[in-house]
Amino acid sequence: MDSSRFNVYILSLSDKLFRLAKSILQSDDAAQDAVQELNLKLWEKRDKLDVVDNVPAFAMRSMRNLCLDTLRQHRETGEIQNDVEFTELNPYQQTETNDMALRVRQMIDKLPELQRTIIRMRDVEGVEISEIAYITNLTANAVTVNLSRARQKIREQIMNENKRVEEKVWRQ
Repeated sequence: MDSSRFNVYILSLSDKLFRLAKSILQSDDAAQDAVQELNLKLWEKRDKLDVVDNVPAFAMRSMRNLCLDTLRQHRETGEIQNDVEFTELNPYQQTETNDMALRVRQMIDKLPELQRTIIRMRDVEGVEISEIAYITNLTANAVTVNLSRARQKIREQIMNENKRVEEKVWRQ
């Protein structure tokens, strides 16, 4: 693969790769580093990319794997997080929204790795089911089933949390 094809196939994906990395790593800086690292690795292996059928999906799968490796390396030092920013909300609404976003992120983080990856890619990044299937090496049906199960677990946890809060209020 020559430099012009590399620019078309790989560098044009930088925004999409960044969003995927950010959804997994939860940090702008870590996501930017991951994109740069992946671009460098792919550039070094550019001669072997000609045999890849779907270069964008290959790049997305590579980014996912790189981010998961990064998370595994940083697991001992704590999770990487960023705060959700909202400009048009009053301080109370900002706090409530940040708290809910944090709780949902924590719930997603507790999901099994495959469900966590799939729900982040689909619901955060908007990646198509077929692309997720290729990236995760699953069938589209398996991706849909895992996505449904992940969403159901999150929904149940939110409902259970709300029930506990309501019960506390009624007891007081």
